[in-house]
Amino acid sequence: MTQHIYFSQEQSYYLYREKRQPLLLAIDESQYLSPRILNDIKMLMNYGYDSVNCFTLILCGESYLNSTLQRPVHEALRQRITVHYNFGGLSDDEVTQYVIHKLACAGGAESIVESAALAAIHSHGQGNPRLIDNLMTDALAIGHQADQQAITPEIILAAVSNQNLG
Repeated sequence: MTQHIYFSQEQSYYLYREKRQPLLLAIDESQYLSPRILNDIKMLMNYGYDSVNCFTLILCGESYLNSTLQRPVHEALRQRITVHYNFGGLSDDEVTQYVIHKLACAGGAESIVESAALAAIHSHGQGNPRLIDNLMTDALAIGHQADQQAITPEIILAAVSNQNLG
């Protein structure tokens, strides 16, 4: 069920001026916002904020969010964004550290994943933590079903096939 929350420029300014509570709005999966919603956000941010910083907006989304914001219709909103960060994915070493950390958090040992399997995870997961998590979840299930003691590159390839990544 979608819940609509209406928030005005005046309410934002009141929170900042009277309550000393700046507004922080974080929107995940922002690449799915319609042009109308992006325009509404621009209008919300447009209210007397040239001299006062009482509103912080964080837009999180897939990389094509940047191309959406580059369109001329969104120029005014893009100009109000002061920090841009593009996540390029985890490096080989970071993928290894990430997988080992996740295994340790789950009570698993590093030894259950062969080093060649970690390399396969990086190449097929493209450094994307969500893809890596999905691959590892499938790989662990496949390895368990096959009564394997360790996750091998072949098990990773089976997980890649399950995820339709190959």
